Amino acid sequence: MKRYFTALCLILLVVMTGCGPAKQAASTPATAYKSSYVIGFYNLENLFDTYHDEGKNDYEYLPDGGNQWTEAKYTKKLANMARVIAAMKEDNGVWHAVLGVSEVENRHVLEDLVAEPAIASAGFQIVHYDGPDRRGVDVGLLYRPEVFKLITSESIPFTFTPSRIDWSQWTQEEMDNFKTRDVLMCRGTIDDEMFAIFVTHLPSRLGGKGADLRPRGAEIIYQRAMELQKEFPGIKIVVMGDMNDNPNDVSMTEFLRGKEFREEVTDEDFFDPFLSMIKAGYASLYYQGGNNIFDIVMVNNSLANAAPGSFEIAPLVKKIYYGRIFNKPFMTNQSGQYKGTPLRTFSGGAFVGGYSDHYPTYIVIRK
Repeated sequence: MKRYFTALCLILLVVMTGCGPAKQAASTPATAYKSSYVIGFYNLENLFDTYHDEGKNDYEYLPDGGNQWTEAKYTKKLANMARVIAAMKEDNGVWHAVLGVSEVENRHVLEDLVAEPAIASAGFQIVHYDGPDRRGVDVGLLYRPEVFKLITSESIPFTFTPSRIDWSQWTQEEMDNFKTRDVLMCRGTIDDEMFAIFVTHLPSRLGGKGADLRPRGAEIIYQRAMELQKEFPGIKIVVMGDMNDNPNDVSMTEFLRGKEFREEVTDEDFFDPFLSMIKAGYASLYYQGGNNIFDIVMVNNSLANAAPGSFEIAPLVKKIYYGRIFNKPFMTNQSGQYKGTPLRTFSGGAFVGGYSDHYPTYIVIRK
C-alpha cells in the first residue's frame, strides 16, 4: 500500500510542477482594476512581405526563395498574428496600450498587420525605424494613441563603447563589421504620467566571444534608462524584448540589474517578473530542447514600488506572478514530436501555417 501511495505522490508532483512553454495558469484580467493598461511584447517570427528590400538578405522570404514566400502565405501569417493579438484582448477585456514587436521586415508589414480585420478596431499606430540587421528584421512599437501619447522616439544603435566589458578578443575590423538590431525607445505619457518604453531584440546566441554581445546590448539599454531617470525624475520605464537570454542570465541580472522581488528593487535596478516564473517552470519558447523565457518585460522602481496614486505593476497569474506568458492551445502543437511547444509558421522546412516560435508576454499596470 505504501508503494502505491508513493507512486501516486510522485505522479501528482509531476503534474503540479510540470514544465514547458505550455504551462499555463489563470490570469487576472486587466479590467479587474479601476484604471489599468496592458503592456506587452511579441516576437512575430519572420514577418516578411514578398518583396526584396534593397541591401538586405531577405531572399528566403521571396516567392522564388527557399520558403516560397507567396502572397497567400504572407496573408495567412498576418491573419495569424492578428488572431493572437485579438485573443489577448479577449482575455484582458482591453486592447494592449503598448505592444512591442520584433522580427518585422519594415513599416509596410506593420501597416498591413494593424489593418487586419481582427484588430483594426484597436486603432494601433506604429513606431518603426529601418535598422542595420543584415536580414532586415527590426523591432517596432504598436500603440493606441488615445492611451499612450507619444512625445518622441529614437533608434539606439549597438556600439562597443563605453562599456565595462573587455573587448580585447575583438579586432577593430570585427567590431566595425558587426551588425544587429537597433534598440527602440519611445517616450510619452499615459494618464499624464511620463513613460519610456524600450523595445529590443538582443544579438543571437553565437557562442564563443559573441557571448558578450547580449550583455553589451543590455548595458546600452541600462545606460540610456539611467540617463532618462536623471532627466525626468519619477519616469516610469518599461524594458521589453526578445533578449535571447533567460531572466537569470548575466545580461539580465548584472547588466540590466533585474531583480526577482519588488522589495529588492532600488532606483538603480529593474523588477523582472519573469525571473520567478522561469524558476517555476514557465517558458515562452523552446531553445535547443530546453524551456526558456527570452521574451521579457521588466520595469523600473517607479513602477515596481510606485508612489501612492500612480501607476504600478499589477499581480496577474495566481496573484503571485507579475507577468504572463500567453500560450493558448490554438498557438501550440497538440501532438507529435513538438507537442506542447509553440506552433510555428514552418516546421522541418515545411509551411504549416502556424504562428511564431515565441509566445507573447505582457504585464498590466494599474492605479
